Amino acid sequence: MTEETQRKNLRMPGEDEMFAVVTEMLGGRRVRLRCNDGKERMGRIPGRMRFRTWVNKDDVVLIEPWSFQDEKADVEWRYDGQDAAQLRREGHIE
Repeated sequence: MTEETQRKNLRMPGEDEMFAVVTEMLGGRRVRLRCNDGKERMGRIPGRMRFRTWVNKDDVVLIEPWSFQDEKADVEWRYDGQDAAQLRREGHIE
């Protein structure tokens, strides 16, 4: 199998979204994020993701920064290891 046939169509950031990497678990559904724009943000894991998707340190996630508080964001999506590796290969995240 070639690399091109292994490529998956992944969820990409929408208009107000960006990639981030979880740098620290803070507890209470909160995480510290290193975002694609170079900023550190406090991330919040919404209730709809809480028990369905486990977010861990060093996970690649899709976030939506809050419009009224730029230093905070909601975690919208978590990529598994293979998907994160594909995003790194394609140059979307470092």
